[in-house]
Amino acid sequence: MRRIVTLTALFLAACAPRPEATPEPVASASTSGQHDHRTVNGMTAGDLIQHFGKPRLQIVEGDGTKLQFAGPNCVLDAYLYPSTGGVPRVTHIEARNFQGAAVDAQNCSYAIEGR
Repeated sequence: MRRIVTLTALFLAACAPRPEATPEPVASASTSGQHDHRTVNGMTAGDLIQHFGKPRLQIVEGDGTKLQFAGPNCVLDAYLYPSTGGVPRVTHIEARNFQGAAVDAQNCSYAIEGR
C-alpha cells in the first residue's frame, strides 16, 4: 500500500508543470554561518538556495512552491507561499530521514548546510 501511495505521488509530481526558471540566489553579507531553523520561516527561494544550495526537487502548484533539500541523512521540505508583499516566502518546513520518519529540523538544516 505504501508503494502505491509513493508511486502515485511520484507520478503526480512528474505530471506537474515545470517552473520556467530556478530562482537565483540573493546576495547576502554572510552565508557561512549556520542558523536556527526557525529563521527558515520567512525566507525567499533565493535565501534558501544561498544557504542550502540547489534544491533536489522543486514543485510549483498554484501559488505555492515546495523546495526540497537533502543532506547526508535527512530531507528538508520548505513550503513557500506569497506574502503580503507578493514575494513567496517559507511558511512551513518539514524534516525527515530517508525512511520517512520525522527528524529534528534544526539538526537536519545543520547537516544540509555542512555538506
